[in-house]
Amino acid sequence: MRIYEGSPRQDWEEVLRSIGAFADGEHLKDVLFLELEGGFLLQGVGMPAGSADSDHFGAQIKRSYELTDDQVGEMMDGSMAKRGSADADLPHPDLLNYYELALRVIGAYIDTQKPHDVFLFEQEGSFVLRLFNVSSARGKHQLSEFTRDEILAMIQSAPEQRQQPAPETTGAQ
Repeated sequence: MRIYEGSPRQDWEEVLRSIGAFADGEHLKDVLFLELEGGFLLQGVGMPAGSADSDHFGAQIKRSYELTDDQVGEMMDGSMAKRGSADADLPHPDLLNYYELALRVIGAYIDTQKPHDVFLFEQEGSFVLRLFNVSSARGKHQLSEFTRDEILAMIQSAPEQRQQPAPETTGAQ
């Protein structure tokens, strides 16, 4: 996912979409996401693995996953293979794919920022991002916050934005 060693990750939209689909599949909520040198740390609150007679049945616990770059690459390949299905890009009526869609639109935002380090957490559908950007010799953290309503609006408008041609850029900075 890095073009060359030391570069920022590329295509956060796809990376986070795939990790979001994984979080949805694990029935996580209140997620925390941290970029590591060779992958990512994903934490969330979920149900423990176990049978119905488990002492923890119905209890929620923090679950942690260390996802390597290779594992995320496999997730991305799987997500891309599902493309073209009838409603692959649409929210399910009860938003069972909320993290897939929410993290996708956040990833699109992150792609515009070109950070060198990403950390985010979510609570009750709202997200706080901390991005580390390097300009010249100094690094600087940037904080961004998205409410659940803002995320839902971004999800709703995403298909229209993908159909618009990319704006032309000039050489002037």
